[in-house]
Amino acid sequence: MFRAVYLQKTDSGIAADVRELPEDRLPGGDVLVAVEYSTINYKDGLAVTGQIPVVRSWPMVPGIDLAGTVLESVNPRFKPGAKVLINGYALGVDHWGGLAQKARVKGEWLVPVPKVFSTLQAMAIGTAGYTAMLCVIALEKQGVRPSAGPVLVTGAAGGVGSIAIALLARLGYQVTASTGRMDEAPFLTRLGAAEVIDRATLSSPGEVLGKETWAGAVDTVGSTTLANICASTRYRGAVAACGLAQGLDFPSSVLPFILRNITLCGIDSVMAPYAVRTEAWERLARDLEVGKVDAVTQVRGLADAIPVARAILTGSVRGRVVIDVNN
Repeated sequence: MFRAVYLQKTDSGIAADVRELPEDRLPGGDVLVAVEYSTINYKDGLAVTGQIPVVRSWPMVPGIDLAGTVLESVNPRFKPGAKVLINGYALGVDHWGGLAQKARVKGEWLVPVPKVFSTLQAMAIGTAGYTAMLCVIALEKQGVRPSAGPVLVTGAAGGVGSIAIALLARLGYQVTASTGRMDEAPFLTRLGAAEVIDRATLSSPGEVLGKETWAGAVDTVGSTTLANICASTRYRGAVAACGLAQGLDFPSSVLPFILRNITLCGIDSVMAPYAVRTEAWERLARDLEVGKVDAVTQVRGLADAIPVARAILTGSVRGRVVIDVNN
C-alpha cells in the first residue's frame, strides 16, 4: 500500500482526497520509484480544481514532478538505488504522478538527479526551475547577453519567476521583476532583481509598438502582458514565453517582429527532448545558487498538497512548495 493524492471526476466537479492505494493499481512502466518529494505547480492547481481540464485520464494521481530512488527496474539505464527525477511528460495528466509515495513510470522519462543536488533540492527546483533554465538558454541562443540591457521577468514571485531572477542575476544580467505583490519587493531584490515594478504597468492594453526597453524577457503571464512586452522589446531582442496566468489570448501585432526583428520563443517543458532536459539540469547544477533556492522553498506534507494546489491559482503562493510525500 502507498499514500497518494487521488482525484476523481464527478458530476459536481473534481473530488480530491488523500488515500491509501494498493501497489497493483499503479499504471504500467519499466521503473518503480520510491518517491521522496514532489512539488506543486500551476498545472497541478488546474488538475486539482478542474479550472482548465488538463487531466485526460480518470481517476488520477496528480503531480507533474517527482524525485526519489529507484526500487525496481527492467530498464538498463537505471539500477535500483539510483536517484532520479521527472519533470512533465504525461505525469499527473495521463499517467499517475508524483504526489504519491510510489510511482511506476517509463524509464525514458527519468533524468538522474545531478550529484550536487539532493532529491529535496531537485524538487525545490522542479519543473519551475527547469523551465526557468530553458528560458534563460533560449535567450542566450538568441544572442541576449548581459551587456545588451535589462531583462524583464514577469510573475516574479512565483516558482518560475523567482528562480529565473536568481539564474539571470547570477549570470550577470540586470533584472527587472514584475509582480502583483509589491510587498514582495525586498524578497525579489534579495534574489537578485535590480528593479521591481507593479504588474499593472504591463497588464492593460498598450501601444502596438512602444518604447524600446527590454533586451529580453521571461514571461509567465501571457495575454496582454506578453503583448506589451513584445511591443517594448529592443531591436533584435527576445522574449521567452512559458506561462498563461493572465490568459490564453495574445492581442499583439506583427510590428515588433518585423520592424524590430524581435524573437518570441515558446518554451515547452513537458515534452522537451532528453538532450534538452539534461542540458538544462547540467546548467542548473552549474549556475544556480542553491542557497537562493532554499530561500524561496517551503516543505509541506502530503495532506497539504490539495489546499496548496488550489491556492497557487490565486497567485498567493510565494516561490516553491515542495511536498514531502512521506510526511
